[in-house]
Amino acid sequence: MSDVSVSSDSVEPLVAVYRHDVHKARSRSHEHAEDELRGVRVNEQVPHGADADAALLSRPRGEPEQSVDAHQSWFRLSLLTGQVASTTGTVGDVDAALRELVGCDDAEELHAAWLESSVPALFSESPYYPYTSLKVHTLLTAALLDNYRAGFEFDELCVAVTPRGVAPEIVPHRTVLATPEFAFHVTGDPDGRPAARLGDVPARSFADTWARLPEHPFDVDASRRWRVLDAQLRRVRSWSAALQYIEDFTAEFDLTLDPQRDRGGAGSGGGRRE
Repeated sequence: MSDVSVSSDSVEPLVAVYRHDVHKARSRSHEHAEDELRGVRVNEQVPHGADADAALLSRPRGEPEQSVDAHQSWFRLSLLTGQVASTTGTVGDVDAALRELVGCDDAEELHAAWLESSVPALFSESPYYPYTSLKVHTLLTAALLDNYRAGFEFDELCVAVTPRGVAPEIVPHRTVLATPEFAFHVTGDPDGRPAARLGDVPARSFADTWARLPEHPFDVDASRRWRVLDAQLRRVRSWSAALQYIEDFTAEFDLTLDPQRDRGGAGSGGGRRE
């Protein structure tokens, strides 16, 4: 882990991490970003190399290359629908919504706000990789930073999921996805949850890691919808694209772990490998 110096007047790192990529939701690169959003400091550096490591979980190394023809927007493409996310009917003033999302100075409240918000999910990590998710990237960065500060190295980390039949729990900074039925955590301490190692180095390895989990948070035999979701997750490599796909899929189809309430199919769910 390479540390990044943070000046003495910087905000606490676990506050700054939720503000570091706000410029992407304003369709600006880091080089052209503003350092303040309506009185809140943004666009700050994240220590311990957590931002770069999180990026490697979802995007390839090296110079970016356009991966989707005729798409140069910061708005995310949905793996579920293939359509471009839009603020139409969702949020009127993006800057005002972002200011509300990052304005708090309590790191745990910021984490909870990012988990619940749909606004950063409208945007990708990069217009070159439009299926990625700014929301999930930020949560992954926070999880890595929290683990690094606790003394864990990357190769000690794992993804842990809610065991079947257990109510999902939110772990401050380490929960990177929360649905009504289950949650995902990136952590060096799975605390008895089903878990699989991320790997030796940061890489786009979601599908492989998902396949290695000793237990998934849902039973594919209980529902065709769960089988569709499982099949898609075995194909998606990008961590932020995969976790955003889970969030979109479970929200779209109002999924429940009770098979008696699951009535019908879910479709193919996009099918693109990211």
